[in-house]
Amino acid sequence: MSDTQPNTAAAAPRKGNGRKYLFLFLIGLVMGAVGAVMLMRAWQARQDPFPDSVMHVQQWHLKQLHDRVAENRCAATDTLPNLKALRTTADDLERAFPDLKDDQRFGQHASKMRGALDSALASPPLNCAGVTTVAEQIGEACKGCHQDFRG
Repeated sequence: MSDTQPNTAAAAPRKGNGRKYLFLFLIGLVMGAVGAVMLMRAWQARQDPFPDSVMHVQQWHLKQLHDRVAENRCAATDTLPNLKALRTTADDLERAFPDLKDDQRFGQHASKMRGALDSALASPPLNCAGVTTVAEQIGEACKGCHQDFRG
């Protein structure tokens, strides 16, 4: 008995599996991206944001002092809020960096910064030259500490 019908399976063109593989690749890519984001967020949640926050706030207030000089707005009413905020955050330096609180150099830098701010608050600068001097003193205290501990 012979088969009279031709073999249609052999004659039909085969479809490729490219679409399936592309779809699986895209799903894997999306799942990998989601997993990476979840991992990064979990790692970030374990870090203490306080040290960076203190540094950012101090940097912002110091920039405000420089901006007041650039704007020629150097009256005590313009600069005192920033000096007070810098002094308040200077009290938190040892708490922000507990691993450095026993280091003598760190204590000296923090004391130098607090001293500059205390003298500025005791007799506030009344002109732009005074504000520039105070900002330079604060910047020197910051720079010295950053050179010793930031690397």
